[in-house]
Amino acid sequence: MNYATSFLRTLADRRKVQTLSMSSAVHENVKNYYGSRLETSDDLQTNAACSMPSRPLLKSACEALKQVHPDVCKRYFGCGLVIPEKLEGCAVLDLGSGSGRDCYVLSKLVGERGQVTGLDMTDEMIVASQKYVQYHQEKFGYSKPNTVFVKGYMEKLSDAGIQNNSLDVVVSNCVICLCPDKRTVISEAYKVLKEGGELYYSDMYASKVVPDSFKEDPVLWGEGMAGALYWQDLITLMKDIGFSTPHLVAGSHIVVHNPELQRKTGDVKYASGTYRIFKLAQNSIKTKALVTYNGTVPDCAECFEFDASHSFKTSVPVEVGAEMAAILQKTRFSTDFNISILDTPDPKQSSTPQYCQLSPFLLADKLGSSVKQCSKTAH
Repeated sequence: MNYATSFLRTLADRRKVQTLSMSSAVHENVKNYYGSRLETSDDLQTNAACSMPSRPLLKSACEALKQVHPDVCKRYFGCGLVIPEKLEGCAVLDLGSGSGRDCYVLSKLVGERGQVTGLDMTDEMIVASQKYVQYHQEKFGYSKPNTVFVKGYMEKLSDAGIQNNSLDVVVSNCVICLCPDKRTVISEAYKVLKEGGELYYSDMYASKVVPDSFKEDPVLWGEGMAGALYWQDLITLMKDIGFSTPHLVAGSHIVVHNPELQRKTGDVKYASGTYRIFKLAQNSIKTKALVTYNGTVPDCAECFEFDASHSFKTSVPVEVGAEMAAILQKTRFSTDFNISILDTPDPKQSSTPQYCQLSPFLLADKLGSSVKQCSKTAH
């Protein structure tokens, strides 16, 4: 081994140790912040936990939310409601499940044949969420629970007993911004999803790369502001790992209430963005397709709002690109569309994504969805 190779290996090992040390410190800070410091969502210093979605919630999700125990909703710290369509019978994992609010909504929607796993690293949150398993089982009329909560880290899903290629859907609600090693988290989500599975999650994003100085502030970490990803970096990260292009579903501006935090963050702006991303076989479809929605997705009889840019009306043929064709043909939505593969090559297969269509800031501006006041437990 020559000197240069030895030096690079030593440098890489040193960086690995530094990353692990930072991750450990951040984990302990976040555990303390959410386990002890915050009692309710009103204790947060931003409106992240009440940013209104930029499209209506599904009727079934609204009905399920009404049945969730009030004490569970009170300790909700997410940004929006991460509930995708057509979940009956699915196996779902919630990364950073907190008090369990989203898990219990999902529990109702997957039905008794489905399974929901909530993963959190905070002892207090695991205890709080487990307390209501039997309550919701009886509330939903199930013969046995379909929800389980496990303690663990998003960076080490196998250590928590989550098997590779075992899940239909992975959701996460404003917690990846609390993690310093996002690449590992996203890679772990990719591993545990089945082919055709979906990562559907909401998170806090920054208008530019946040300064390193933010990462030295425990409150900025706890509020998600120090760890917020620059939104354009999300697209590159997902594609590098092997996921499809992210599809922006909803976006809302995040308002910082605390004057001291406003001073600290300066000209960095924040938004919550909900994206849906799929694990597809590589180059499964290379040409455009003509797709016709059958009106069969629950709660979407007349129109299926797939994301902020794709709306499928029942019985109306629509030409879509190769990747969208693959998503509709190779995922749980395959029976909901009639798909005719065209001979037209899709030039977008090798081109840069249209970033303007993927910005939560632009979508929030377009819809005027900045929220300064709202009920913290209304979602």
